[in-house]
Amino acid sequence: MYYSIRHVTRFRYSMPISASIMEVRMRPRTEGLQRCLDFQLRTSPRSQIMSYRDYLGNTVHHFDIPGLHTHLTITAEALVELTPPSPIPEALEPTAWAALDALTRDGGFYDMLMPSHFAQPTRRLQDLAHELHIERRDDPLSLLREINSAVYYAFAYVSQSTQVDSPIDDALRTRQGVCQDFSHVMIALVRTLGIPCRYVSGYLFHRVEDHDRSEEDATHAWVEAFLPDLGWVGFDPTNNLIASERHIRTAVGRDYADVPPTRGVFKGDARSELEVAVQVMPTEAPPLEEELLPPVDWTPIDTEEADLLKKQQQEQQDQQQQQQQ
Repeated sequence: MYYSIRHVTRFRYSMPISASIMEVRMRPRTEGLQRCLDFQLRTSPRSQIMSYRDYLGNTVHHFDIPGLHTHLTITAEALVELTPPSPIPEALEPTAWAALDALTRDGGFYDMLMPSHFAQPTRRLQDLAHELHIERRDDPLSLLREINSAVYYAFAYVSQSTQVDSPIDDALRTRQGVCQDFSHVMIALVRTLGIPCRYVSGYLFHRVEDHDRSEEDATHAWVEAFLPDLGWVGFDPTNNLIASERHIRTAVGRDYADVPPTRGVFKGDARSELEVAVQVMPTEAPPLEEELLPPVDWTPIDTEEADLLKKQQQEQQDQQQQQQQ
């Protein structure tokens, strides 16, 4: 499956600001069954955009705009190929708990097992865990399926009911939130069981027949848990789904604090307003991979070098003809 993605972010300032510095995490990851075939990022006002990879393999673009400006528009466009994943089993063997403990014993999953900024084991979370009977039983995969559904039914999806920096208790108190809150609640619950769990930011392709609760014109968030023999498996508690070829991953981290689509500062005494528009559409397969390669940078050579090259080619042809005879 191929998807074209257009993600536009617009900041408007109440009065001119003198400088802004921004980080962007919008390039889809290339790993496993997902490949980012093309990615373009541009800004208005124009800027020189640079990039690096963080310790989790996320691509981070960054730029600064030094002159006076009253707005900043960031436009990201991507072409992504997603291969449908193989169905995961309904359950694992009960021995999977011991196998999981053996995998995590050396500390390699430390970051995804410990509390993080937005995934804290608060008193309200403990009350929810008691209400939902969250404890080790059966096998890890069956329990994760159960938690995914339980969070879906325990919370209402209400747009703009929380902020990007809302603590986990806001959603736990009102029992409503957005995909970011659903993900943080599930991450915090799962980590208390000794299962590595991480936050995934990205996009979801919406179809009418799927009846997704999350918003179509926005980014999306879900979680991934690490399981023996299966690796990282995606769970979408907002929509009660196992992550599939409709889920397009841009970045992974301990929680939202690690992977915001945009993060920056500006210099000036102004108020800012943020607008975001996202469009994810299926598209046709791109041209053959050979046609996607950059053009060859032909370097001209002088006449003597050209004559020598022709002579060598002729000698090779003569030797091949003699061998054939």
